Amino acid sequence: MRSNRWTRRRRRGSRTGRRRDERRPPMRADPRRFLLAIPAAALGAAAAAAAPLDDPAARDPRNVRNGLPIPDEGYCDQPYVVVGPDGRWLCVMTTGKGREGQAGQHVISTVSADRGRTWSPLVDIEPADGPEASWAVPLITPSGRVYAFYDYNGDRVDTLRGKRIRADMLGWYVFKHSDDFGATWSPDRVRLPMRLAACDRGNDWNGEVQIFWGICKPQVAGGDVLFAFTRLGRYMLERGEGWVFRSADILAASDPARVRWDLWPEGDRGIRGDAFGSVQEEHNLAWLGGTCWYCVYRTAQGHPCHTYSEDGGRTWEPPAPMTYAPGGRVVRHPRACPKVWRTSDGRFLFWFHNHGGKSYEDRNPAWIAGGVLKDGRLHWSQPEILLYDPDPKVRMSYPDLIEQDGRFWVTETQKEVARVHEIDRGLLEGLWRQGEDRAVARRGLVFEADGDGARKREAALARPLALRDGGFTLECQVTLRDLAAGQILLDGRDESGSGVALATGEGGTVRLEMADGEARFAWDGDRGALAAGAAHRVAAIVDAGPRIVRFVIDGVLCDGAGVRPFGWGRYGARLDGARCAARVRLAPSLRGELASVRIYDRPLRTSEAVANHLAESGSGGEPSSGVPPASSAPPRFIPPPPPRPRPERPGAGRTRRRSGCRCAGPSEHRRRPSPGRTTPACRTPRRGRTSPARASR
Repeated sequence: MRSNRWTRRRRRGSRTGRRRDERRPPMRADPRRFLLAIPAAALGAAAAAAAPLDDPAARDPRNVRNGLPIPDEGYCDQPYVVVGPDGRWLCVMTTGKGREGQAGQHVISTVSADRGRTWSPLVDIEPADGPEASWAVPLITPSGRVYAFYDYNGDRVDTLRGKRIRADMLGWYVFKHSDDFGATWSPDRVRLPMRLAACDRGNDWNGEVQIFWGICKPQVAGGDVLFAFTRLGRYMLERGEGWVFRSADILAASDPARVRWDLWPEGDRGIRGDAFGSVQEEHNLAWLGGTCWYCVYRTAQGHPCHTYSEDGGRTWEPPAPMTYAPGGRVVRHPRACPKVWRTSDGRFLFWFHNHGGKSYEDRNPAWIAGGVLKDGRLHWSQPEILLYDPDPKVRMSYPDLIEQDGRFWVTETQKEVARVHEIDRGLLEGLWRQGEDRAVARRGLVFEADGDGARKREAALARPLALRDGGFTLECQVTLRDLAAGQILLDGRDESGSGVALATGEGGTVRLEMADGEARFAWDGDRGALAAGAAHRVAAIVDAGPRIVRFVIDGVLCDGAGVRPFGWGRYGARLDGARCAARVRLAPSLRGELASVRIYDRPLRTSEAVANHLAESGSGGEPSSGVPPASSAPPRFIPPPPPRPRPERPGAGRTRRRSGCRCAGPSEHRRRPSPGRTTPACRTPRRGRTSPARASR
């Protein structure tokens, strides 16, 4: 017997005039479709395997669903890994059968002997029926002993002013150790000496209970070990500040109870800047060499903060907004974990989300930047997309980096599934070499012209460029006589208007427009990126895996320029059938000169677009510094757009979407009269309910 839902669907079909044999069959008629209807988070790699073969995300290693799952009990967080002397991986994790913060949350370990393909049964570091134990971070010593540091609610505090509360950030900072690589853990735990500070004395318990957590994996510098954590001055998640534990003897200690600890900074105040508000959390460290250290942490200001120490972590400079280089652009990031890592060869990586949001939302995709040390300060590359989930509502965070035998992996979690992913070494090397590579990318180049060739009326391609093939890149060098909007640089549309066009946009920028005959999408580069009379190299990159459009203009990735939260835009699945026509018109309505054109049948990496720019310009600002190249044109003031009542998100606009529809915004919002209604409704199908646990951190 069919369900009532299916019966109602049949009735709707008959009212709209659909023939009986044209009605949608029940989902059970196609097991493949039924599999795709299961929440993707529950399927892991199986979901990607069941996706349509022409879906670029199904074969994309950046798709988190293609990663290798790490076992857990239901909820999972902070899957951090250390590599043993024999090459095995030991992962410690916070897990539980409920949701984040519920009773039964505890810390466990598991071991993989085949680099994440299979894992051993879970071993309790703390049992599920004891006090809450959370946020474990591991350290491995030269002898092979492993320590796990974590929050432990040893006083069993679970009420505040007579009400039950979440208790996984309350209590003691403790550690246990294992001498058999996680097969067993010491029965006794050792409590770290966390002296009271002003934030403790002013909290809801007047210092009798401390509120804190840590996401910083202990860092080894010579014989010292340091790790940072966050203390809170008010329950819950208010008045955060950073502190650092340091030990000079833990690596060689035989008795863990006798290990000596320093708590820095000295005094009554931790690492924070009053100008950056209450939210200053999830401090983590990277050793720069000698006595120099680097600390980065999250805020709710649309950017992370960073600071340096030159005396081994004892004192710290006043925190400042994190920039790509001293005096450069501010790195954009929401209220999510920003993670910095040092590799074995002294280079650096930074995980973040590359937009100016101020909430817990939009942790998808994850971006990565490469860092190099110059004159005691870190210089970061323009970022690349590292990981994404095809569902924009799924979030990922709390990563760890694994390095072994010259290869790199990253772990991540969206609170219900934890996975491990190998990173393409070529992607990382490209990040670290930005500003040095000056070779034009040749792979996937299907059309190239400069000089007289770029002044021809058309570019003939061997075939149309389809999004289902993975995406494409349109790149050109242009000099505009004026900045009027609507000038067409490249036009790959057919007579019906379907296809792709690159044009000038409002406020001195460029716009990419895509259409498939029914749905439309448009996204602009950053305002003020173009100047009249100056030569600019523009790369419009359409990446069909995450369905993201991004611009690299004069070697700099657009990030919103402080005017809008997002510099990149996400189009919806309704446009997956769009494609660029095989005949592309060159500058059909341009007041200026098109000096060169390149068209690729794949999305370029950011590093490749930067190298293309440097190969042609031969000079300009260093892309790895995040500073746009100097323009020969006089500076122009581009007024910001009028304020909107709510921040703009990728693909969003003034038209309000129907709840649950899949369109990315008004440009895709297709309307038709609904049966029995006088008001229009979105034609795009409702998205199934997704259930990634709402992150509370």
